[in-house]
Amino acid sequence: MKIVPDTSAVIDGRVSERIESGTYEELTVLVPEAVVGELESQANDGRDSGWEGLEELQRLTNFADDGTITVEYIGRRARGDERDAAHEGDVDALIRDLADDHDATLLTSDGVQAEVAKAKGLAVEYVEPRGRGKEHLAIEEFFDDQTMSVHLKVGTKPKAKRGALAEMHYETIRDEVSTEADLKEWAHDIEESARASPEGFVELQEPGMTIVQFHDYRIAVARPPFADALEITAVRPIAKTDMDDYEFADELKSRLAERQRGVLISGAPGAGKSTFAQAVAEFLNDNDYAVKTMEKPRDLQVGPEITQYTALGGQMEKTADSLLLVRPDYTIYDEVRKTNDFSVFADMRLAGVGMVGVVHATRAIDALQRLVGRVELGMIPQVVDTVVYIEAGEVHTVYDVTTEVKVPAGMTAEDLARPVIQVRDFETKKPAYEIYTFNRQVVTVPLDDEEGGKEESSVGRIARQEIEREIRSIARGHVDVELQGQNKAVVYVEEDDISYVIGKGGGRINDIEGRLGIDIDVRTHEENPKMGDSASSASSASSAGSSSHSGQVSEGDIVTPEITSRHVVIRMDEHVGETVEVRADGEYLFTATVGRGGDIQVSRGSAIADELEDAIDRKKQITVVAA
Repeated sequence: MKIVPDTSAVIDGRVSERIESGTYEELTVLVPEAVVGELESQANDGRDSGWEGLEELQRLTNFADDGTITVEYIGRRARGDERDAAHEGDVDALIRDLADDHDATLLTSDGVQAEVAKAKGLAVEYVEPRGRGKEHLAIEEFFDDQTMSVHLKVGTKPKAKRGALAEMHYETIRDEVSTEADLKEWAHDIEESARASPEGFVELQEPGMTIVQFHDYRIAVARPPFADALEITAVRPIAKTDMDDYEFADELKSRLAERQRGVLISGAPGAGKSTFAQAVAEFLNDNDYAVKTMEKPRDLQVGPEITQYTALGGQMEKTADSLLLVRPDYTIYDEVRKTNDFSVFADMRLAGVGMVGVVHATRAIDALQRLVGRVELGMIPQVVDTVVYIEAGEVHTVYDVTTEVKVPAGMTAEDLARPVIQVRDFETKKPAYEIYTFNRQVVTVPLDDEEGGKEESSVGRIARQEIEREIRSIARGHVDVELQGQNKAVVYVEEDDISYVIGKGGGRINDIEGRLGIDIDVRTHEENPKMGDSASSASSASSAGSSSHSGQVSEGDIVTPEITSRHVVIRMDEHVGETVEVRADGEYLFTATVGRGGDIQVSRGSAIADELEDAIDRKKQITVVAA
């Protein structure tokens, strides 16, 4: 008897299995070179299927050496374009032609291949692929009612996360160390079951990583070289909730059902964000909203009425374009992490689709801040108007996000009015944060007086830093600022700088007061009642930085940068053309060459300038050393 096994039968080990069972007599196995090429390609990609198929070919060689069977390799290897089109049947067609040419029986575990061969009048032996119709995986033995995830790795004891949602523990669940053979067997069972079962699918397959969905289990199989050893991580939901199980349930349901909204569900990993998102999806679906999901991988456990989409062609932008044609009322986006995800989320929301995004964040406000710089500041409340923070499976905090033109809290001058994003506590309706632009910077200011009045408030700290920057753009020496209320400050400078800071007829200081909306009293350091060793040393450092140096730049020469409207300037008059390093408290900031004018100029707004200005604001010692 002659048989031609295709790739599926070789990978499944069905040829050697049937030889050992005595199914065949005087057997000649004709192995297509196209099969060998496919297995080699899969093995090179790090896929277990390729290695398993090559092991099967080695078993056939052993049978041939024993005289049990005859093995011949026939045909040609598939060309690159044929391998690329394997999913279209090009390689399968080569194998069928070989079976026909050699008057052999085609052995396959591929149902489509079997049906096509029968239609062409070929002799076919179809064997069920491993895993067909399986309802359980081998690794399910590690799960109990309180197991959320199982972690298996070569050379380690199996571990699991178990317990109630608020009290998860990572614990060893078996004393026996897992071997590579164990992991390979489990991985094969997982992947083949997912491919064969109508309740499973392979979500992602890349060299070194396979992600599978099988019933309620999401399973990641990692292999070298992506991982240092073969590893399997299986996760499943241990709780399915509805909106009534959470605090603020009635208020949140009314808010979501009122109109399409932009919602961020935030929390730490394992806090229960996806579980809450599922509850939101089911509630919206039950209240006559058309709901879809965007997930990579698909992980949410939702009802059949809610269609789950993944990245189309590997790109969520394409998925979004498709969904805009479908026009769902709400889309659940799990998870929003990268800049591109936030861009897609914002585009869909601004197109009128209600959006619910799942975001990793350790505080509720952090979820909103992740939009800053990714979405135009004034558009943030149109993109996200609700933030829900989940902690230990419970709704911990809910924020309402709006915008209005006002004077930020802690400031008084009417000419300081600007668009301000107000973040209010959903329960108390009290403002918790304000986000706005202050002197070209986006700042997030807490309004709950965390300092209790004992230390400088956030608004005060920002105001003091801006005053220091303005005065430093004029003064050459050390500058110290003391706030005296919301709209008054005292600035202490070197005696020689008084006239420069005040300006002719007080014009210069009046301009600064007008820009900042704060009354400023300019005095010398000697008039500072708090002046002590620190002020004296700062003044001395300033003098040292202002004085000229001769010869080669020494280790750690102290300088005092000047901040102008456009540049941060470091004067190095006698070192034209030298390459130097600029440091803050000994930490490297950047390397520069002293220009012809004897200075180093860094454009404000650049990353280097921002670091340098931040170091100045924090009163770090700025030094210059030879590069």
